Amino acid sequence: MDSTIGRDLIIIRQPDSIFQARGIIENGTFNGRWHFSFDQYYDRDYSHFGTLRVFNDDTLSPGAIWPQHPHRNIEVVTYCAAGVFRHADENGEGHVLRKGWVQHTTVGRGMSHSEINDSGEEPMRFVQMWFIPSEPDLEPSLQQKPVEREQRTDRLLPLVSSNPDDYDALPIASDARVFSSYLEMGRSVEHHLETGRGAYLYVLEGGSLKVNGHHVPALGAAKIIGGQDLKFKSEADLEFLLVEVPLAVRNRYGT
Repeated sequence: MDSTIGRDLIIIRQPDSIFQARGIIENGTFNGRWHFSFDQYYDRDYSHFGTLRVFNDDTLSPGAIWPQHPHRNIEVVTYCAAGVFRHADENGEGHVLRKGWVQHTTVGRGMSHSEINDSGEEPMRFVQMWFIPSEPDLEPSLQQKPVEREQRTDRLLPLVSSNPDDYDALPIASDARVFSSYLEMGRSVEHHLETGRGAYLYVLEGGSLKVNGHHVPALGAAKIIGGQDLKFKSEADLEFLLVEVPLAVRNRYGT
């Protein structure tokens, strides 16, 4: 079960508390860890977190394709966690991501897309995050960037952000910041969370991570409420994602 830790408002999600999905798709199968309500899965306590609406960790079997499907008025961030990810839309196939690389899509007034395992031999794992946009019916667009391990080693690297101070990050039309970090054993990074904002943490792989002294295991997550100073310390080599969002959301648009 989830547990609230003391007064610092950190809610730890153990791996077995995160919904696990599986199914048959085109050319193969998928296995997923869905952190918030999605498709036929509904959890009133985890329907969204601020502007963060969806956080899915999916693995596709070799050659598998999530068939093309439409969306509208969402901001999509895709992080390749293993293998080779290929994005496709109505304009054709393209936009390959490798481990650690990131892509941002403004779906805006409407777009159809699919997710493809570009390898016929190895599984492909990707984390996809959906954010509530700052305004509806924007012009659809897609951007991506390669990120190598050394760029995120022992630091919090902003991948996608609406904050102009994160000048190397891909821009997003939502109040949100997405960071990645590869922490070597015993190393730590810090982050300040303002009052009124929250952070969602996910340990992608490796060992356990301590957040202000409390343990988040591999494939575990944490919901963190500001404002507070956060210290993340690794107990073994590990990789994690951190999403920062405002907790008050006035407007929502359809997906």
